[in-house]
Order: sequence, then structure tokens, then C-alpha cells
Amino acid sequence: MHQPRVADNNTPYWWEAAPTMPLPQRPLPKKLDVLIVGAGYAGLSAGLSLAREGRSVGALDAMNPGEGASSRNGGITSGSIRPDYATIARRFGEEKAIAIEAEGKVAREFLYDFIKTEAIDCDFQLTGQFKGAIGHQQYERAARSAEQLAKKLGIESYAVPYAEQRNYIGSDFYRGGTVRMDIGGLHPAKFHAELLRVALSSGLAVHSNTAVTSIERDGAEFRVVTSAGTVQARQVLVCTNGYTDGAVPFLRRRLVPVRSRIIVTEELSPELMARLMPKRMMLVEGRQLSFYYRPTPDGRRILFGGRDSSRVGDPAAPKLFLRKGLVNIFPELENARLSHTWFGNVAMNRDMLPRIFEKDGMVYATGFCGSGVVWAPWIGRCAAHKLMGHGEEAQTAFDFRPPAFIPFYRGNPWFMPAIIQAYRMQDRVALWRARR
Repeated sequence: MHQPRVADNNTPYWWEAAPTMPLPQRPLPKKLDVLIVGAGYAGLSAGLSLAREGRSVGALDAMNPGEGASSRNGGITSGSIRPDYATIARRFGEEKAIAIEAEGKVAREFLYDFIKTEAIDCDFQLTGQFKGAIGHQQYERAARSAEQLAKKLGIESYAVPYAEQRNYIGSDFYRGGTVRMDIGGLHPAKFHAELLRVALSSGLAVHSNTAVTSIERDGAEFRVVTSAGTVQARQVLVCTNGYTDGAVPFLRRRLVPVRSRIIVTEELSPELMARLMPKRMMLVEGRQLSFYYRPTPDGRRILFGGRDSSRVGDPAAPKLFLRKGLVNIFPELENARLSHTWFGNVAMNRDMLPRIFEKDGMVYATGFCGSGVVWAPWIGRCAAHKLMGHGEEAQTAFDFRPPAFIPFYRGNPWFMPAIIQAYRMQDRVALWRARR
């Protein structure tokens, strides 16, 4: 039995079909109606809405557009919210909890309609999602939640008992699970490239490798200093997330960049893929540090992701940890080679909810907490309508106070490895209890 290498390629699998690239250099305008910081999903979605309403608008990105989380994620259109319904209701009230749950349905429908209406070529497939339960108690809770989703929101959602699990996933690791049929998968880098194409053709000016260094109030406007010059803007929209830097210190103290790591297998035989992923669904699970995984759009490989406790460099340990997680779920992949591994930052905040908020005249659309494929385009759009004063179209349950700041934190997440290890210990205990 040979020892598989960690991976052959340390760049995103998605970049092979849709590499991120710098845009042709163009001079910065002296004045803009709206300046957007960040040209990922949220910034481009906002810029598109603004440009189509006739605003002069530019989006500035410190890297190539899409080089951050927009082209590094798993491409699952979950729109999941980490706190459960009961937690949100306890913290923010029952009305807010109901509104957030309902808005997930609206945001997914907006994304799917956008892909269809704009003829976005991004390998989108509405496959459904299976969520594996860790133990009988978790299965019972998940089954009740699936029933409520179906009753309250009309979402096709149902429980899958352990005896039927192999119809959805070729593994005995879980103790049943639930299915939601309103979730699918896309190619995230292709989606960003197509969103960029549509935004540019609508009049949005996008400037790559143009870092914002400071934003200052200048009377009724803003003076934005960048690596390519200074811009006077009537309004500013900040759409940075896991790559927020010192240019927006207020936001930086409230968002924690957490590494998310993905591995991809070599091409597997059609017979093996049909056995492991019989319905080609998106797959997630109920652990604290849950894994997420899926077939690649061509159905030939398995993409497998989770949190990465490292903070600097590109060490081997997180890759091996993910590989072990993959094999625990699918023992048949013990000798499968990995073709790709990479990481990117997701942004977490203290209450784990996405946000639109206003501070000192600037609007922020941020905090997607690992579910930006759905939330970033939707919240970017809502933020654009907020800037334009379109009350009804700007309505969202996520427009409320800023996330709380994190004491003793100014951008260096020194505490994350300890937090991730604590979550892993909780998961080990939960797995042990589930298997007693």
C-alpha cells in the first residue's frame, strides 16, 4: 500500500478553468458617486445594482478581483446561518429569528434567478443537500427542523433515517440525516468571472491591485486615499470580509479572519463516484467544526473542506487532518491521491450573522461567516439599494447594529488555534457519546 502525497497542486482547483487575473490598468476617477471597497461577490453585486441605476461607481480591490474567498470557497449555495433558530430568537427576538430564516429562502431564489436571467455560465446544478447527523439525538432534532422548514417556508425538506442513508451518501459514518432540495452547487470562480463580466458591461469601473489606505470624511463627502491616487466620493460602501485590512479599522476589530482549507481528490472511477455520492448532492454535517464536501461539477472528483487551525505559511498538518476526515467518512478513499489543496479566509464575528450597517456615514456589507455564495450577492444588492434610498428593495433582516468589537483584538487572530482545538475536543466528545 503506497503512501499518498499530500497534494500535487497548492492553488485552487477552480482556478484551472477560471483563473483570477488583473484587469487592464485605467486611471482612477477624481470623483465618484459611490466608491466600493472590495470587488468580490458583494462588491460586484452592489456595483452592478448602482451602475444600472445610473450612478458613477467604482470598485477597488487590493488583489485581483475575486482572488480572495470568492474563488476559493466550496461553491455550495447553502446560505446557512451558524446560530440555530432558538439562539437567534434568544439574542435578538422571535421576530428577527423568523425574518432571518425566511430571508435565506429569498436570497437563494435571488441567486438562482440572477444566474438564469443574466445567463451566468457557472456550472450551477440544483442538486439538493444532505446533512449528516452525529448520533440519534442530533438526528431527532434535525428531523424536527426539516419538518418545520417544510411547514413554515414550503421548502422541500425531509429526514433520512439511517436505514436509507446509503441512498444519499456511500458511508455509514452518520446516524441518518436530513435533505434540503433548495440548495445546490456552482463553480465559484466561474460565477465570479461572470458576475465581473456583467458588472463591467453595465458600467461599473473595477480597479484591481488598488489598495485603499485611508478613508476620511471631507465635508458631505469622503476622501479615499489609495495606492493609485485619491478619489472624492459622495458615498462609500465597504464590502471587504475575510481580507479586511487596516484601511477600515472599525470593521477590522469586529471581523476575525479564519482559514478554511479545501482538498480535492484525483479523478475517481465513475463506479466509485456513483457509490460514494449516488445523488451528486452537496454534503455537510452537524459537528461544531463541520466538514463540507461535494462532487466537482464534472462529477469526477470529491472536494472536501473544513476549518484550518494554522495561521501562517502553508503547513502540511491541516491538509493531512482534512485527508484523515475524508477517509473516516469514506474508507474506500484510503489510497486515493489528492490533486489540489488550498486555503482562504472566511470572516467570523461574535454573533455569527452577516450584516449591513452604517457607521460615520459609511455603509458596510460584510460578515458572511462562511456562507458568502448566497449571502454576499444578496446583501451587496440590499446595501446598494440602501445607498440609493430605495426603502422597499433595501429591506433585509440583516440591516441592524454593527457586530460587537472583540476585546484585545486589532486584526491578529492569535486566539483562533486554541478556539479551533476546543471545538475539535467538543466534537470528539460528541462522537464518543453518539457511538456509546
